Amino acid sequence: MKPPVLPRGPLLVDLAGPVLTAEERERLLHPAVGGVILFARNCLDAAQVRALCADLHALRQPSLLIAIDQEGGRVQRLTAGVTRFPPQASLGRLWDQAGMLPAVTMARDWGRLLGAELRGLGIDLDFTPCVDLDWGVSAVIGDRALHRDPQVVATLAEALWQGLATTGLRGVAKHFPGHGAVAADSHMVLPVDRRSWAELAAADLYPFAALIAAGIPGIMPAHCLYPDVDDQPAGFSRRWLQDILREQMGFAGAIISDDLSMGGAHGLGDVPARAAAALAAGCDLLLICNDPAAADQAMAALAPRSWADRAQRLAGLAGADPGAGLAAEEAAALARRIAGLHASLS
Repeated sequence: MKPPVLPRGPLLVDLAGPVLTAEERERLLHPAVGGVILFARNCLDAAQVRALCADLHALRQPSLLIAIDQEGGRVQRLTAGVTRFPPQASLGRLWDQAGMLPAVTMARDWGRLLGAELRGLGIDLDFTPCVDLDWGVSAVIGDRALHRDPQVVATLAEALWQGLATTGLRGVAKHFPGHGAVAADSHMVLPVDRRSWAELAAADLYPFAALIAAGIPGIMPAHCLYPDVDDQPAGFSRRWLQDILREQMGFAGAIISDDLSMGGAHGLGDVPARAAAALAAGCDLLLICNDPAAADQAMAALAPRSWADRAQRLAGLAGADPGAGLAAEEAAALARRIAGLHASLS
């Protein structure tokens, strides 16, 4: 029997475990759903993830988007049967120790290996690179940041994205316009960054501008408030998402909210209210994680709407054909280089 034809909706939801339940299959056929995000609980090993992705992609047409947070270091959901990447800060340290060329080459190869592994399993998009600057303030960002210098971050992130792009895996730059200068953790509370627009534009926005120019298809806004610019957090702000990101910076890809269940989003009301506010601000795809009841409430609230205006941007997040991929020998050589980077900088 052919899968039903359902345009992708704006919700990116999660699963309870490593295989689909009957209830989840029904939920994923809801017209407000557009994709699934995988967590560690969904990722036993590479073979199991490949089977799960095949099952997910077979549910409907166009197929659901499958996303993952696979940055490296402490943010790597799938660990068995794939390369264990060091924190992205290791690329910045390599730049400081060995110079630009070795670091850029490593970043591009990092993207090629990461992309080949994930795309080969059927994953469409990875929420990487993290381009928040390392201001030495944010513990939740910490060694996820590539460097403190915005030009170094931009150059390394662009190389990493270029590597990903060769494999057909889609990348998402985060957390716009920058989460690195606040100590508070947006998973728990709403951080407030009181820097001026001029300070933000001169530093934190620079890597995002570089990745937009390089063609990255997705950007994730931060659950942070920048009161010098707007009185709404970035992910719920038309000023940030429409006036600045789209109009001033020229971004035409998909804007993907951070998890609407996070503490930094609670000030907007219940989850359906947060979803409505994020969509009104300009988000195309909304993450709702670790709260199936809230996801169901958002689905019910969004059910009557049409999402045709977002279809092209969401289609840009679907993975491309990986082609031949990396030969086993080259993949093994790249994995050894990554392992060597981890060891030499630890």
